[in-house]
Amino acid sequence: MPRRGKRKARPPIGSLDEPGAWRGLVAAFLDRKRVAGYTEPTVENYERNLRMFVTWCEERNLLRPAEVTRPIIERYQRHLYYHRKRDGRALSFRTQHARLVPVVQLFRWLTREHHLLANPASELELPRFEARLPRAVLNAREAEQVLMQPDITTLLGIRDRAILETFYSTGMRRMELVGLNLYDIDNGGTATIRQGKGRKDRIVPIGERALRWVEKYVSEVRPELVVMPDPGALFLTNAGEPFLVDGMSRLVRQHVDSAALPSGKRGSAHLLRHTMATLMLEAGADIRHIQAILGHASLQSTQLYTHVSIKHLQEVHARTHPAAKLKRRELDAPSQGEGRLPNHRRKRT
Repeated sequence: MPRRGKRKARPPIGSLDEPGAWRGLVAAFLDRKRVAGYTEPTVENYERNLRMFVTWCEERNLLRPAEVTRPIIERYQRHLYYHRKRDGRALSFRTQHARLVPVVQLFRWLTREHHLLANPASELELPRFEARLPRAVLNAREAEQVLMQPDITTLLGIRDRAILETFYSTGMRRMELVGLNLYDIDNGGTATIRQGKGRKDRIVPIGERALRWVEKYVSEVRPELVVMPDPGALFLTNAGEPFLVDGMSRLVRQHVDSAALPSGKRGSAHLLRHTMATLMLEAGADIRHIQAILGHASLQSTQLYTHVSIKHLQEVHARTHPAAKLKRRELDAPSQGEGRLPNHRRKRT
């Protein structure tokens, strides 16, 4: 019996299955990415972005990669720049960059494998994207408000509370939490993330409160949800199956929305990840420790949170800046004759 919720097989990219046409070459390129060790979510992102590019080409009767020239690729780049979403907003430069990178790599591979004589994308200048701050970060009170949303008198409520606590305590990515197996969380207070982003394993601390909620879920709830044969995943849906990434996002977003935060902040799994990193920095955690917990390959990615963690910077500013404190008399009206403009200047307005 097929597993419910499993993604449907996508149709092949390209309308022709002939030598030199898009379909076979793109399929071979994606297969090469898998063989090279790229994760399946990464390959799926490549596939999605290449599908959009190939569809755009075929709409212009460009049925083979050999028919694509550098001006055509630059024209596609302009198309992305001027494209508007349904709400009228332009694509961010980060999104444009993400859509062009697979195209550049595809033509690099086609040239290297001698399917093309020259690479039309070799000198394409990719858009630069700005380092964006997280749209929202919760304070400690708001985070607790979100964690209190699940109804812990129900089995699914206990499960959801354990999921939220795990996100908040460990700062895991959603695909990392979905990939947790039953014994990846240790009673000693650690969680083992296997094959996280970049196919890297790491061990992160998990707080005592989150650990107790996970233990409660495993002992009281999971046996009621599991369907044999046991898939081994730690967190299961109400159908007894491992979560899909999008399903996990919907679950967290539902509880964030139900919290009805006064600030109007919204988000899902990544909101709790941002919140965890920011609050730990504000409490004095070293940025390199945060880097290790979040699994960032570069410290530059973690330094983003130093801009979000403004509370600590405000405290340092108030304590050390010589002009940070306001003296009350500075706002008082100036005494007679003090600070007045000369008569010839006061008459001009």
